[in-house]
Order: sequence, then structure tokens, then C-alpha cells
Amino acid sequence: MNADTARHPFLEGLSKHRGAPPTVVVIFGASGDLTARKLIPAVYNLACDSLLPADFYLVGYGRKAIPDEEFRDIAAKAIREFSRRELDPAVWRSIRQNVSYVAGGYDEPEAFRRLAGRISGIEKKISREMQPLFYISTPPTVFAPVLKNLGASGLASKHLGKPHHAKVIIEKPFGRDLASARELNATIRSVFEERQVYRIDHYLGKETVQDLLVQRFGNAIFEPLWNRNFIDHVQITVAEEVGVGTRGGYYETSGALRDMIQNHTMQLVALTAMEPPVSLSAEDVRDEKVKVLKAIQPLRPGPGGDTARAQYTSGMIGGKQVPGYLDEPGIDKNSSTETYAAIRLSINNWRWQSVPFYLRSGKRMPHRVSEIAIQFKRPPGTLFSDSALYSIAPNTLAFQIQPDEGLGLILNGKVPGLETRTQPVKMNFRYSTTFGSNTPEAYERLVLDAMVGDGTLFIRGDEAEASWKLYTPVLENWAKAGHEGLDTYDAGTWGPKSAEALIAQTRDTWRKP
Repeated sequence: MNADTARHPFLEGLSKHRGAPPTVVVIFGASGDLTARKLIPAVYNLACDSLLPADFYLVGYGRKAIPDEEFRDIAAKAIREFSRRELDPAVWRSIRQNVSYVAGGYDEPEAFRRLAGRISGIEKKISREMQPLFYISTPPTVFAPVLKNLGASGLASKHLGKPHHAKVIIEKPFGRDLASARELNATIRSVFEERQVYRIDHYLGKETVQDLLVQRFGNAIFEPLWNRNFIDHVQITVAEEVGVGTRGGYYETSGALRDMIQNHTMQLVALTAMEPPVSLSAEDVRDEKVKVLKAIQPLRPGPGGDTARAQYTSGMIGGKQVPGYLDEPGIDKNSSTETYAAIRLSINNWRWQSVPFYLRSGKRMPHRVSEIAIQFKRPPGTLFSDSALYSIAPNTLAFQIQPDEGLGLILNGKVPGLETRTQPVKMNFRYSTTFGSNTPEAYERLVLDAMVGDGTLFIRGDEAEASWKLYTPVLENWAKAGHEGLDTYDAGTWGPKSAEALIAQTRDTWRKP
């Protein structure tokens, strides 16, 4: 039984066990920030929940030479600092002895042979074969060398044809445009079969994103309404309160469209708009997501088109003055990189014809929030439209992905009193109040899914290419235009006037989540 059951009885009876075969996880980029903040704490919390196999080994790989004992101390420190649970000495002791490190370059064949020897040594030690799971948590510039050396060393084909065959998890970005995405996929497929590949987008591991499918297909009240006859439009917002901070060098080569819209936000679009899959198997779900992406009409950049972009200028966040983007460290004073992007999508299929999907993502917004808002059509104005007493809002179903996971439904209700007055009211469901606040992190779910071979929450190669096919022309247009068409917005506001004009073309307005 879940340890939280006594405090939250809704958890009683929920199974948390999915069996994984004996596994050795190899993290490339083991000294990096992602490993410390997310991956090692994820492994530790899976151990706390008894979800790791009895025979589990973790091998760090990186350029820096680190003795095994020192790497174990680094891992323990990461757990203390970043885990959602405090470090339990007994749990850590059960996995600590199976943590080790291999030093080597990402383009160094001999180092990969040493890694292969380390894995073979573990198998010999326990007298059984291990499933190798390679997690590539490196800068994208070394994706190709790592993949090629995994192939050349025989690690990619290890145990191929058996249930515990080698697997690889690849962090985003999956390319910078359509051409580079296709090149990366070609490299991957030259070494691994598609069923061995897990392209990770941590948004798909978030509870509310997974709950979207349950709400749609597990409740009969929603599916009959989930179409052009009842839905007016959809808004997806991914807003960040922070600026670029110390990531100025990276952000200058990325921008909001590459950083958030092309990957995270498009996955939310696909899950919101997909048709019901024939089953919950990974391939059936991903087939439907690809169909949606392929049905989206080409975007029209420029004035009167489907896009808006802007940079934040100085403003107030949390009562404090913050600098504009051009004044951040590492930013070119003449930069035309967008820190905000807004997109209008048109999906050309039977379900969504004439229902616009509005996407926006930006830095230095009033607060951090990610949500999907389904706005239904307004009721006919026959009963409650001819008096100032009636305040009628469109019904809106909003899935809040972060920070306060849950969903809300806006309805219209009568104000208590002797006369008939109306006003919008909101019904809320929050994960923290129903199931407890200590829910699993996204990376815990995704690492476990990869270990057990469930690819549902991972991105298939054709998904990545379909998204890049949509946005590459926009990126090329913006690069050519430079500062032309680049708007600005004050830090601490919800975006530029050009974004307001974009949504106003269909007489809609942006929500303030």
C-alpha cells in the first residue's frame, strides 16, 4: 500500500508496481545539471517506491575523471538537495554499492569499449544478462558521436531480439529545424531500431498531461462535446516568470519557438486534438498524435498571418525591477531572438474544422503557469442577455499542468438574493488536495516507462519531423526578417500588442491564467 494512503484515502488500492527486468542505466553527461537535479533523484525515488528491479546498476559516463566513491558522494548530495523526499540511509545504501563511473570522451571508441566491459563485468558478477538503458543527457552537438560509438562498440545491439534488449533515451532538442531533425533520426536509425528509442519530453511525464487522456476518454460527458460543434477555440499557455538568466548563450541560438512551442506545446496540442486511439498501446496513441500534426495547415508568418513574436523589455516582476532581454548577460545588443511567441493553428480535419488553436509561450510573464484551456461556444443569448443583471461567461475547461496541477471548469450560476442575477463561478480539482502534494516527478515516470518498455509518453521520430515541418518555414522567415515584425512587451505583462491583434482576428481574447 502507498505510504500516503493513511493521509489520502483516495490512493488506497492504486497499484504502483510494474516489473522491470534487471537493468543497468548508463547516463552520458553524468556530471551535468540535469543528472543532478532530475535523473539521480528520479532513480532514488523509484527505489523508495520499490519500483527498481532487484538487480539495478547505475553507471555515470562523462569526460571528467571521477572515482566511483566520489561519484557516489555527488549522487547522494544531489538527492539531498533536489529529491522530493529526504535521503533515507537504508534506501540509499541498497543502491549506492551499485553506482559507478566511467570516464571517457564522447568520440572515443576505446572508452565505449571500456563501458561495454563494465556492463559485461556486471552481468558476470550477477550471473545473468542485464538490460542496458542508455540516457543521453548531453549537449546536442555530441548526440551523433555517442550514438555512433554505441553502435560501433556493439552496445546498441546488445541482447537485440530479446525482451531486455538495449534501449536509448534521448533528451531534446531533436534537431534545430526539419533538415537537422531528419539527419538526427537517420543517425539514430543507423544504430538503433525505432522500438529501442525513447525521445524524452518531460512535459509528457506530468500528471495533468497524462490525466488529459483520462478526462477525455474516461468520462462520457466530454467526448460528445469535444468537437467543432461545441468548442469555440483552444488556448495553450506556457508562461515563465523568469528571464533567460545564465542561459543567455543558449537562448540566443534557440528562442521561444524552438525552446518551448515546437516541442512541449505541440505535444499538448496533439494530446488535446487527437482522435480516440484503438487502444492505449504506445503505437496506437502515437499514430493518432501524428495524424493531428499532419492535419495542421501551413502557418502564414507576417502581418495578418498566424504568428507573433516579441522580446521582453525592463519591467516589474514580484515588485522588483528586472532588466530587458537586451540587457541580460551574454545577449547581443542587436539580437532579434524572440522571448515570446504566439501561434494560431488550424487543424484541417472533421473534428476541428474552423476551431482555432492558440499557442503562446514567453519569458518574464506575470507568473509561471502552463495550462490548456478549452473554451466552449457561448449559449444562445435568448434568456440572459437583455439586462445588466446577467453576467454570462463562456464555459471553459482548463487543465493546469504546472505549478498547481489540476483542472477547473467555469460555469454560470445564480447569485443568492431575491432577484435573478448571474455571474461566472469556478469548480476546481487539485491533485495536491485529493491525492497529496508529494506526487512523482515527471522524470520518475519516464525513466520507469523506458525501463519497462512503454513508449506511450515518448516522441516517435515521425512526430518530431512533423512538428519541425510546420515550424521550419516560420523560423526561416523570422531569421530573414530580422527586427522587422519583432514586437516588444514589458516584463511582468502577458505579452505584446501583436499577440492581442492575432487572437482578435477571430474576436477572441487571451485568458489571464
